[in-house]
Amino acid sequence: MSNNPRLRHPKFREKLMSAEDAAMLIAPGAVIGMSGFTGSGYPKAVPQALAKRIEGEHAAGRPFKVSIWTGASTGPELDGALAKADGIEFRLPYNSDPIARERINKGQMQYFDMHLSQVAPMAWMGFLGKLDTAVIEISGVTEDGALIPSSSIGNNMTWLEQADQVILEVNSWQSEALNGMHDIYYGTALPPNRVPIPLIKPDDRIGQMHFRVDPDKIVAVVETDGPDRNAPFSPPDAVAEAIAANIIDFLANEVKLGRIPRGLLPLQSGVGNVANAVMAGLIEAPFDQMTAFTEVIQDGMLDMIEAGKLRMASATAFSLSPEKAQYFNDNAQAFRDKLILRPQEISNHPELVRRLGCIAMNGMIEADIYGNVNSTQIMGSRIQNGIGGSGDFARNGYVSIFMTPSVAKGGKISAIVPMAAHVDHIAQDVQVIVTEQGLADLRGLSPRQRAEKIITNCAHPAYRDMLRDYYERAKKGSFGGHAPNLLGEALSWHERFVQSGSMLPD
Repeated sequence: MSNNPRLRHPKFREKLMSAEDAAMLIAPGAVIGMSGFTGSGYPKAVPQALAKRIEGEHAAGRPFKVSIWTGASTGPELDGALAKADGIEFRLPYNSDPIARERINKGQMQYFDMHLSQVAPMAWMGFLGKLDTAVIEISGVTEDGALIPSSSIGNNMTWLEQADQVILEVNSWQSEALNGMHDIYYGTALPPNRVPIPLIKPDDRIGQMHFRVDPDKIVAVVETDGPDRNAPFSPPDAVAEAIAANIIDFLANEVKLGRIPRGLLPLQSGVGNVANAVMAGLIEAPFDQMTAFTEVIQDGMLDMIEAGKLRMASATAFSLSPEKAQYFNDNAQAFRDKLILRPQEISNHPELVRRLGCIAMNGMIEADIYGNVNSTQIMGSRIQNGIGGSGDFARNGYVSIFMTPSVAKGGKISAIVPMAAHVDHIAQDVQVIVTEQGLADLRGLSPRQRAEKIITNCAHPAYRDMLRDYYERAKKGSFGGHAPNLLGEALSWHERFVQSGSMLPD
């Protein structure tokens, strides 16, 4: 019997076992709901033990694959280990693991990329099928059997309620000060029984601090003590800082025009170096008492809180560099009244995003001259990560901003193209496009007006004249004149890259 002080309910101690024994409780072909969102709060021991078991079964000539549902991306101990073992048949709703990405792009793994706000509702509606097992990382169990969440919430509430059996990993690395930061709302329902979600401000609490679970569904409890494996962020370079400066100038002008308040509206930001550069810029910007209603809490948001610029942040998970994750663990008590973690069906809820008036800032792979945005697929067919929550926020935000460096691969790829090779966000959902070259405010503009602004303000000089040439010829030779395109040439830049390694002509 374990003396782990985080396991304060005797019935859960009775289910203690090794990760290897727990993995034996998962059958071939099982559908597994795993915790985890942007590399935080995912199970670390059981997936690795399951991967070893799968490798052994494959070596013996026996097939063994499973389907994996999560909140979003996880870490190498989960997606990486199972993908390397060729153990994943089907994956949803988001992936960023390089081994899994390679298998998906080779057609060896089925992948369903979907809006993150829709995962839990679709599971409850039965559209995704039956959930066999939930494997959930927690930071502890209370005396009355409630589960203390760890560093992400994601879809854990839904997995715990829908799965036939539950395996828990109790991770002692997670800070005990996380207890109380969570707000688990159990008030959602399916049509026709849905009611309004009673959240008016980002800092409203509408739920409870812990997960509830039927103790009879718990088949295994595994003790772990391992860190979340979040990727390090590079310091913002000149390009990222220029993009951030363009966004902050835009927001300052919106305040000056009286269209948003001095403290801005709740911020939402995608993950990455550019996003953290924006957060760093906001520390120096003339905005105070800001809030965030977003998916993830990043390094820059913790810095904003400590600088007194960000009053509070609501999210579903952390997405911190390893250094910042350890810093948070060491100082979590100081952030307790500034952070709230919620289920992702609440953090990404389209109606809440629209009601709160979020300022949505997300990255993209490319945009075409009319403002259609591709955020998921390289050259139209090779998945990079997934749409994540960008669609939830872009369509419903008060202002929808997409940002990227104007070129990639050392200038061989232009982020502004004649026609996007894949579209995740239609032009009607895209209001502002930003590169280090400048910013194009597209609100209220026709396609032709958009093209003029995007080419002039956002395209890299190496591609600007090529875009202008294409657009002028399209105006004369297009089938229609509303959004002129030359169908035989519109994707020629992508074709040229695939064939020669550069969008630039010889």
